[in-house]
Amino acid sequence: MKHHINQRAPQKSVVYTNDIDEQAHNLPQWQQVYDQVSNGSFYGCIEGLDYPDAHLFKEFTQRALRQQCHIAPNSIWLGIPRSSAQSKINGLQLETHQLMCRNSDCDFELITPEQFTIYGVVINQHTLYTMADIQGLSLKNMSTRGAERIACNPILLNQTRLMIEKIMNYSELGLPIELQQDMLSTLTLNLLSQQSSTQTVAPSYQHRLAVVEKVKAFIDDHPQQAVTITQLCELTFVSRRTLQYSFESILGINPLRFLRLTRLNNVRRELKQPGQETPIAVIAANWGFWHPGQFTKDYTQLFGENPSHTLKRCV
Repeated sequence: MKHHINQRAPQKSVVYTNDIDEQAHNLPQWQQVYDQVSNGSFYGCIEGLDYPDAHLFKEFTQRALRQQCHIAPNSIWLGIPRSSAQSKINGLQLETHQLMCRNSDCDFELITPEQFTIYGVVINQHTLYTMADIQGLSLKNMSTRGAERIACNPILLNQTRLMIEKIMNYSELGLPIELQQDMLSTLTLNLLSQQSSTQTVAPSYQHRLAVVEKVKAFIDDHPQQAVTITQLCELTFVSRRTLQYSFESILGINPLRFLRLTRLNNVRRELKQPGQETPIAVIAANWGFWHPGQFTKDYTQLFGENPSHTLKRCV
């Protein structure tokens, strides 16, 4: 039997890339920076469907990443990993019965493992709250600390994953745009209205997070300044042991590895700048890598290609 494509159904977009910066830019209206954390060449894919007041996507990333994210304006985002193993939002471990939720009032940070797939639903905030008001539902403030993770009935969460897969795979032959968007809004409200208490946060969490955030802010303000662990301890007024524990619990890596990974990712971005003519050794030295051989080894191990190949690809 011949199937006729519904002209009023949304057309799915599929974008593949081997570049983490392109991956970050391929989500429409998001402001994101991805840093690669695990070693090897990168591969990513985003499948997406656009609606008048919503966006549905499925994102795959091959390598472990640190993602600094800000969603589309006036929106609410639900993030549902296909598997929650080792993923974190704002330093909080996601459990199997939880989903992630943020609105456009605040930035957030994701730590994602290798071979990671996440389903994302982004809905206009006014549309969702209007629908909730009509149905007599109350939605809490989703921009507060502690609201990043929402506990949910595991059966409902898995049913949502299956429904999103069906919409993604059969949208062009399925329901019109308006009905699909209504389905997404209903799915979102069902998840948010089923919420129970969020996972208990340890009393030390805010302190550990503050230590990490202070170091990150200092690195952002002094991107090419050589920094020692002693300086970071003085900056944050904590011991070396507390500094290390704070980073490992919030970001999953120690502070020295954080510094090295951050700078290697920044070197890579600088090498990719259009019209780049500065010698690689100079760029590396400006970011604190003074031993060319060790820099090339570290860079190649992390990104699966040497810096000269990155430069040639982007000329």
